[in-house]
Amino acid sequence: MTKTILITGTSSGYGKAVAELFVSRGWNVIATMRRPEPAQFAGASERLRVLPLDVTDERSIAALIEAAGPIDVLVNNAGVGGVGAFEAMPMSLIRQLVETNTIGVMAMCQAIIPQMRARRSGMIVNVTSSVTLGAFPLAAAYTGSKTAIEGFTGSLAHELAYFDVQVKLVEPGYAPTTRFGANAIVPVEDLLPGEYADFARPILEAFAAPVMTTRESDVAEAVWNAVHDEAGRLHFPAGPDAVALAAAK
Repeated sequence: MTKTILITGTSSGYGKAVAELFVSRGWNVIATMRRPEPAQFAGASERLRVLPLDVTDERSIAALIEAAGPIDVLVNNAGVGGVGAFEAMPMSLIRQLVETNTIGVMAMCQAIIPQMRARRSGMIVNVTSSVTLGAFPLAAAYTGSKTAIEGFTGSLAHELAYFDVQVKLVEPGYAPTTRFGANAIVPVEDLLPGEYADFARPILEAFAAPVMTTRESDVAEAVWNAVHDEAGRLHFPAGPDAVALAAAK
């Protein structure tokens, strides 16, 4: 029987790559985003459904679960970025980061667990970031929002193992076009007071021209490997930089 995977945050980047990979390998895929755009998936398959979802809205989550039907795998990929000096970040921005990256993931898990528990089968894959593997400057609030999910996932994995439901972590490395660029809520230059200029300059230059970067395909393959893991692994670093950080840690 063909299995179904539901992926959040598929409008671009990692989520889109994960959706396309699983479709290409014969899965039924439910790709979700705030404003559905099915046309953005090249050569769309009849196995692909694109549905609306706002992970910060309980009603949106409930409507999605009802429309989606039975789900074998949930991939929590939806996220927003925030880079800058912590003291310059308004609490409204920090709350947005936590609402999407932390509470949104927890809400999706809570919504999907009942059906998986009842069937005694299923898997949840939570996508975090390599910021959980090593300390990155100018990313304190973002790191906090992602690190919370690392601890949450480890605990949840033990809790759901009793019902034969698996929980995994995929930890992508740095990709300039996905995490700290395109999905940042506020441009980094707006969150850097003059006092931080000398400190921030070399860091931003390194962000712009990193030694190692993570490709979207690295993350898609890591999710694939997590879903098909039979060794009971929890952590799946994705991309050469994330792999190196995980090894060092």
